[in-house]
Amino acid sequence: MKPKLLTAHCSLLTEKKNLLAFSAGVDSSALLFLLLENEIHFDIALVNYGTRESSDTEEAHAKRLAEKYGFKCYTTKAPRFESRFEEQARRFRYAFFEELIKEGGYDTLLTAHQLNDQLEWLLMRLSKGAGLSELLGLEAVSQKEHYQLIRPLLEVSKEELVEYLELHGYPYFIDESNREVKYERNYFRKHFSDPLITQYKEGIKRSFRYLKEDQKRLESQYELLHREKELHIIKLHKIEAKVQAADRVLKRMGYLMSAAQREALEGSESLVIGGKWAVEVQSDLLYIAPYSTADMPKAFKEQCRRLKIPAKIRSYLFEEEMDIFAVGADRRVRP
Repeated sequence: MKPKLLTAHCSLLTEKKNLLAFSAGVDSSALLFLLLENEIHFDIALVNYGTRESSDTEEAHAKRLAEKYGFKCYTTKAPRFESRFEEQARRFRYAFFEELIKEGGYDTLLTAHQLNDQLEWLLMRLSKGAGLSELLGLEAVSQKEHYQLIRPLLEVSKEELVEYLELHGYPYFIDESNREVKYERNYFRKHFSDPLITQYKEGIKRSFRYLKEDQKRLESQYELLHREKELHIIKLHKIEAKVQAADRVLKRMGYLMSAAQREALEGSESLVIGGKWAVEVQSDLLYIAPYSTADMPKAFKEQCRRLKIPAKIRSYLFEEEMDIFAVGADRRVRP
């Protein structure tokens, strides 16, 4: 069986400037050749972590592919991470990608996450206590501040990708570190997600489709009214949707709430999450912004009070020099 990019994804990528996150492994190699077959133009970006003997060989392979097929290949070498490797590697990787996107004017970032990755994520979050938005953490299309993050292979299994590469004789590398169960993701992959996909692939695909339809229905209970920098103001059509809405927004900002934080928000209208995010509910509005304790002039605080701007949000507005009259719950108040 030959996996295909979804028609919707093809239309999103046509006539766009696309950047593919490439590692030379099964997933990104399959996506690279599928893009070529679909005549979708793209460039690639690879991070060399230098953690394996084949790291430099894979980087050289990426450069040869670029020369052969006529696209650009950006590479960088990561520093040595002494602790929390997965977390720090991800942060470094996306900082590199986003720098290229900004400098090169790319419209999209393509990643090769597939069905097994999607199930791994769900099982990992399920084991810690999570809501629907967090369980379905991998989205086919995510709108970032300056680009779209697109994952075209979420309904394709790892096994199908290997079969595709083998059928066509396309080259790829195996990352030996994926077998090291000291990493949480690899543990879940070996013991849970891969065996489940092998046995119940079609049912799992259907379940993800149904869950995402349910997610869309839940999201109809709120809507984004205003966004400026990292400030979000959400209209709650149902007050019970505040945790779901906050979960969704914070996840897009790169922060995952814990089960304890979700419970705290359920019973509160004003709190700071993880020391980083101020979350406030005022009437039917949900405010989310980075938490700040900057000193503010008395006149500014009084204006915020008159505009019904929640207290924990005000310092961020002051630091970023935002128009508080565009933000306040009572926009009729003017000097």
